Amino acid sequence: MGSVEALPEGVLSILDTDLYKLTMQYAVLQFFPNTHVTYAFTNRTPDMRLSQEAFRWLKSQISKLENISLSSEEYVWLKEKCPYLKPDYLEFLRCFRFQPSQHVKLDYMPVSETKGDIHLATSGLWKDTILYEIPLLALVSEAYFKFCDRDWTYEKQEENAFEKGVKLLNGGCIFSEFGTRRRRDSTTQDMVIQGLKRAAQQCIGSSGKLIGTSNVYFAMKYDIDPVGTMAHEWFMGIAASANDYEEATRRGLQNWRECFGKGVLAVALTDTFGTPAFLRVFREPLAEHLLEDTNGKPLTYAEVFKGVRQDSGDPHEFVTTMRDFYDSMGLPNGQTMVFSDSLNVEKSLEYKESAERAGFQPTFGIGTFLTNDFSHVTTNTKSTPLNIVIKLSSAEGHPAVKLSDDLGKNTGDPEEVQKAKKQLGYVDKHWSGGDEKTRWDK
Repeated sequence: MGSVEALPEGVLSILDTDLYKLTMQYAVLQFFPNTHVTYAFTNRTPDMRLSQEAFRWLKSQISKLENISLSSEEYVWLKEKCPYLKPDYLEFLRCFRFQPSQHVKLDYMPVSETKGDIHLATSGLWKDTILYEIPLLALVSEAYFKFCDRDWTYEKQEENAFEKGVKLLNGGCIFSEFGTRRRRDSTTQDMVIQGLKRAAQQCIGSSGKLIGTSNVYFAMKYDIDPVGTMAHEWFMGIAASANDYEEATRRGLQNWRECFGKGVLAVALTDTFGTPAFLRVFREPLAEHLLEDTNGKPLTYAEVFKGVRQDSGDPHEFVTTMRDFYDSMGLPNGQTMVFSDSLNVEKSLEYKESAERAGFQPTFGIGTFLTNDFSHVTTNTKSTPLNIVIKLSSAEGHPAVKLSDDLGKNTGDPEEVQKAKKQLGYVDKHWSGGDEKTRWDK
C-alpha cells in the first residue's frame, strides 16, 4: 500500500475525534449527566463486509481504546485553544477513560467462508459513551481497507488533497476538513491535511480559506483551528429522553446557549426532525432567563445563532427555505450557512454560488471526498468508501430517531419514526441526489 511513512495504526489519541463530540459531551455533562443511552451501527454499503481477520483486528483495536487518555500537553492545548471548554469539563476529560469491555458489544456473523457482517452497539451513561462513535467508525473503515480492499496505495494522496484545496481556495470557498469518521486511516488524513495546508500557503491572497479541521488531534498537530458545534445526536437524545420531539428542539437550543454563551459555537443544525419543525422553534424568543433585549425587543433563537448547517436534502431548496425564513423575521443578510452533506469541489462551488446569491456566507465541511478518495491500482476503478454510521438508538429506554430533510436518511425504530412524523406534521421528502447506497461510488 505504498512506501509512505505511516502513522501508528488505529486511534492516535483521545483527541483523534471530531470537535463536536467534545462540545456535546460538555453539554451532556451539564444537563444530562445521568441519562442512559444506546447506539447502533449501520453499514449502508452492506455488500462491503469484513473478513474474520479484519474483525479480529477491529476487536483488538477497540480493546486498546482503554489505554487512551488526555495527555498534559493536550490538556494545556485545549485550555488555550478552546476557551469555551471550561475547567470543570477539562478536568472531567483529563480523568475520562474508555471502558469498551463495559460499553461496547461487537459480534461477527459469517455470511460466507470469507466475509461476514458485524453487529456493533454501545450502551451506558451518555457522558461516558458519547466519545465512542468517531473512533469506532474510523476503526471499522481502517479494518476494511487494511484487510479486505487492499488494492490501493498512498501514492499522490497529499498531492491530490493539495490540488483539491487549490481549486476550492481559488474558487473562493471557505472550508474545513471533516473526514475522520470514514477516513481510510489516520495516515491518509494526515497526508490530506498536509496537502490542504500547502494549498493554503500557495493560495494566500485568494478569497478562499482553509479554516480548520473537525479532528482535534490533527488541529493540535498542525496548529490549525478545530471546527464543529453540534450533531443530530444532541437533539435526538433530548427528544428520546423526554419523549417529546418539538420540545427537544427548543430545549436543545436553550441548553446549548446556556452552556456556551452568546455567539459561541452558534451554528445550529436544522434537520434532525426536519427543517420546517426546527424553524417553528427557531423563530421563538429565547427562554425568559436568556432574554436579551435590543431596543426593548426580545431576541429570538434565529438572532442569537449566527447561522445554520445543511446536512440533508436538496441544498438549493434549503437556501431558498432559509432565505424566506430570515426575510419573514425581518432579519438582514449575512448569516453563516455551513454545508456538510457529501461534498466535493464541484458541489461546493455550486452551493457557494447559490448561497451567496441569497445573501448568506457559505462555508463547507468536506469529509470523505478528502480522506477516502482512492482508485484500485490494478483496474484504476473507484475504491469505494464504506458508508457507515453510528446513531443514537435510545435514551432512557425510549427509541431515538432522526428524520432529516431526505427520506433516505430517516433512522431509528420505524414505529417511532412514524410517531415523530405525526407529532411534528412532518412531510416526507426525497432528494434524488441523496442515494445513500451509492453516495461515493462515482
